[in-house]
Order: sequence, then structure tokens, then C-alpha cells
Amino acid sequence: MKFSGKNVLITGASRGIGASIAESLASMGLKVWINYRSDPAPADELKAKIESSGAVAALIKFDASNESGWS
Repeated sequence: MKFSGKNVLITGASRGIGASIAESLASMGLKVWINYRSDPAPADELKAKIESSGAVAALIKFDASNESGWS
């Protein structure tokens, strides 16, 4: 796959457009880091869905709008 071994972080990836982007990029061989801010349930579901298709995903919790929390 063209992007095999590469990583991508999708902020707000647990729902809506972000989730669709995460699924699409995972299908291209990227390891998708699913960012969520508060509720882990949708992020967990998306991770399981991506992994069930044979792709790789991981979760990362932080508020992208709060720069002081980036570390």
C-alpha cells in the first residue's frame, strides 16, 4: 500500500466527517490516530471498525482547542 508504515492524526475523528476521513485513510494503509475530547465510546467503536477491516488505529484523548494541553 502506498502509505504503509505512515501515521496520521485526525482531530475530532470519533464522529461525522472526521470518522469518515479516518476510515478512508486507514483503508489506504495509514495508521490512524483517532483523537477525541471527552467521550471515548464513539472513538472505541471507530477503532474497532477500522481494525476489523485489517487496518491499524489508535486512540489519543486531548482537546485540540486547548494548546496548553498539547504535550
